[in-house]
Amino acid sequence: MSLKDKAAMVDLSKIGTSIGNRGQGSKTAIGLHADALFRDEKVTTENIELKRQLEEFAGASATRQIDPNKIIPSKWANRHEQSFSNDEFQQLKEEIASSNGNIQPIKVRPLAGRVGQYELVFGHRRHRACKELDIPVLAVIEEMGDADLFCQMDRENRERSPLRPYEAGMTYAKALDEGLFPSARKLAESASIDLSLLGKALTLARLPSDVIKAFPSPLDLQYRWASEITLAMQKDPDLVLSRAKDILNQSPRPSASQVLALLTNGGGTVPPPATKKLVIKGKGGQSGTIAFDSGKRTAVISLAKMDPSKFDEIEKTIKALIS
Repeated sequence: MSLKDKAAMVDLSKIGTSIGNRGQGSKTAIGLHADALFRDEKVTTENIELKRQLEEFAGASATRQIDPNKIIPSKWANRHEQSFSNDEFQQLKEEIASSNGNIQPIKVRPLAGRVGQYELVFGHRRHRACKELDIPVLAVIEEMGDADLFCQMDRENRERSPLRPYEAGMTYAKALDEGLFPSARKLAESASIDLSLLGKALTLARLPSDVIKAFPSPLDLQYRWASEITLAMQKDPDLVLSRAKDILNQSPRPSASQVLALLTNGGGTVPPPATKKLVIKGKGGQSGTIAFDSGKRTAVISLAKMDPSKFDEIEKTIKALIS
């Protein structure tokens, strides 16, 4: 029988009583050995629990507060400058200000040969907000290569605040042009991007500059427009470029959807607004309104204080318009 088995047979209640009556210095040899065994078992149990808790944080990196001025945007940065001036960014900035910092940390990697300097992996909007607020930014620091940085940045953006089609296209085009990935297919596989969506993003990013400038903002471009513009460019690229330059000279500038229609269908003029309302005033308090909805292709005519004798004339006029 082992010593541990023998210790298990000891009447612990009596040992406890004996200790209480005689004091610490009067323990028997068996009692002292039993205490030692129990202490060892307790330490072992605590070590097992601590090990389990540490395993929960396996692979995790500690966060720290960093001066945002010591962090530079990545060379693969994929946010267009206009993404930092819209209402969504202002709301994010206000939330960070009210929380005295970003709750969700950004990720950075150390800059080679520059102690205390970092390059952004992801979290460009949070970093910009903290920099403008002049407060430290909460960040995770991790060493990684360019390809890993690109994939982490792209995945995090798609999960939190997806890039606009043009932003995504510019990022993917740069990654391919600089040889970060050997092909579009390899890029799609590495970053878990739908290959069809990747193709549309690249098409938008590689449109002629005049075509992109024709839109109020490149951020207005939509994935579904890629095929329409491409088809028009294939049919007559000179005509599309000519239309784009004409749009640049129009004032006021047409909306994004109107620009698409002008580039792909032509017409030379900006389509009429969805709803047009005409107010007419006559003699003796007579008045009328004509509201035309181009989307529904309907017209509503309202006349006030009209002479009843003119009703037949009004009827004939309307019938002539629709006959």
